[in-house]
Amino acid sequence: MSENNQNNNKKEPSLSEVLKVRRDKLAALCEAGEDPFVKTKYDVTDCSKNIKENFDALEGKTVSLGGRIIARRIMGKASFVGLRDGEGDIQLYVSKNDVGDEAYAAFKKWDIGDVIGVSGFVFKTKTGEISVHAQHIELLAKSLLPLPEKFHGLKDTDTRYRQRYVDLIVNPEVRDTFLKRSQILREIRAYLDSKGFLEVDTPILVPLEIGASARPFKTHHNTLDMDMYLRIETELYLKRLIVGGMNRVYEVGRIFRNEGMDTKHNPEFTTIELYQAYTDFHGMMDLVEELNTMLAEKVCGSKVITYQGKQIDMGHWERLTMIEAVKKYSGCDYNDWKTDEDARKAAAEKHVEVPADATKGTVLAEFFDAFVEENLIQPTFIYDYPVEISPLAKRKPNDPAFTERFEYFINATEFGNAFSELNDPIDQKERFEAQVAAKKAADPNCNSEVDYDYVTALEYGMPPTGGLGFGIDRLVMLLTDSPSIRDVLLFPTMKPLDSDKKVEKRVEAPAEAAQAAPVVEEKIDFSNVQIEPLFQDQVDFDTFSKSDFRAVKVKECEAVKKSKKLLKFVLDDGTGVDRVILSGIHEYYEPEELVGKTCIAITNLPPRPMMGIDSCGMLISAVHHENGEEKLHLLMVDPHIPAGAKLY
Repeated sequence: MSENNQNNNKKEPSLSEVLKVRRDKLAALCEAGEDPFVKTKYDVTDCSKNIKENFDALEGKTVSLGGRIIARRIMGKASFVGLRDGEGDIQLYVSKNDVGDEAYAAFKKWDIGDVIGVSGFVFKTKTGEISVHAQHIELLAKSLLPLPEKFHGLKDTDTRYRQRYVDLIVNPEVRDTFLKRSQILREIRAYLDSKGFLEVDTPILVPLEIGASARPFKTHHNTLDMDMYLRIETELYLKRLIVGGMNRVYEVGRIFRNEGMDTKHNPEFTTIELYQAYTDFHGMMDLVEELNTMLAEKVCGSKVITYQGKQIDMGHWERLTMIEAVKKYSGCDYNDWKTDEDARKAAAEKHVEVPADATKGTVLAEFFDAFVEENLIQPTFIYDYPVEISPLAKRKPNDPAFTERFEYFINATEFGNAFSELNDPIDQKERFEAQVAAKKAADPNCNSEVDYDYVTALEYGMPPTGGLGFGIDRLVMLLTDSPSIRDVLLFPTMKPLDSDKKVEKRVEAPAEAAQAAPVVEEKIDFSNVQIEPLFQDQVDFDTFSKSDFRAVKVKECEAVKKSKKLLKFVLDDGTGVDRVILSGIHEYYEPEELVGKTCIAITNLPPRPMMGIDSCGMLISAVHHENGEEKLHLLMVDPHIPAGAKLY
């Protein structure tokens, strides 16, 4: 049946018509002296959840609720309304006889999405549904925009992240995720407080770009006329407090790193770092196991949880040294390598890429990345890390080639990092200086400095200390079965939809300015460009037409673990089913640059396994050589082209 013949030949109003109708209703209310936006308060005495959970005690009692209309059935002199408040949904029964002719007539003009207040008594309908029989009802705020259609809801992930306020209204399960996030933080705080830890706050704006590998955000303090940086960690200030005699401290800290974005990374995120004097990394290991087992039981109701279809036992933690783990999953034993050369030969035999000057410790770490991490589905501690990759941890007294450090893994993902903290000021100073020197050698323009004040603090003496840091966002993902970090951040970082238009506006000079200073078109020098020779063999049109070229939208993009070249794209190809394509272009692009872009892909190629992932198609790039160096540009097109549009 055609759309025009449905619903008694009534045509659905356009969005612009709906918007006009709603604004006309508001105008009519204001003209009648009933502007809902002038109301400043409404006395709410109860909520939907409490009424349902305590019906026996509240039956027949008068309650007052505030919430949003999400459904309604108008039936002449009586109607049923679905009300959604901060705790859930409940049905209202609204009768003309109870609320009065005038109020009922006004009510019939209200819309889905309007915010209302209602008072009445609690009862149960003939069908057994707990409801509120309205005796008074009033409009508190007019919804000028319609909510997404109730059966399909708000499904587009990009829109959901950008308009979280709508997402929370129409997708109740999203609200549950953030309630659990809050609960997780409460439970962690309660646990640490019970262990004698003191919660503290340390500076977010810091005066130094330290030598750590993370890239900071830079700003400028006008009064002091100095550059400052958003912190990339809380570690050094917290350990200053250990020096000062505050023996157990922690901070729930917002961290900022000007780096890549993918399903596990956001430029701003939340960590917990904690430090305890007079213990070591084994003490931190025990704390992690106890804390995470407790969280699983309290948040999920069981030690055994499900994450993306996998059962994970949070009550059982395996402990392996890195040497043991590599031997278990690769068959190679670090102890068989007598020299660095032996290690490099073993890497070549196992097709593991390592630097030409790789040491035994470096090779061990590469073996771990290549063979071990992907197998660590159940909670696992990996400890005793090579000193080459652990510059801030104490060396093991009985084996200085290794450090007292562990990381813990769940579902093949690193969740936290812990050390027996380095407290030797002389050693620390040397490591800091080497770290800064290495960073400046890689980037001569960087502003990295040694935090000599922290070294001074250590010179006063810091007791043996265990330290631990872990990300809250990944933990919430795990305990709420959320596939992306954006699902557990209320307002994840997003590129503005009109960013391309803003760029266009910036380059479009006003007429007056154009007359004064004409815009000079960019001149691109192609004189040193070399392209591959054109194919001489002709291809018939039937053969060419078998390749299905489609416009695709980049929903997510992340670097592939253990690969220096591959990026993993999650694409919208117009089918409603995410398409994954791997492309070896990491040398030319960072993942965050590509999220939201519209690209071209061949979509009917057979799946190709790459790094254990099926790549279902091929993204189109343009390649040339310039001065002997290969250059690549991913083919990106007008964002107005919809996902799935076919190229002819």
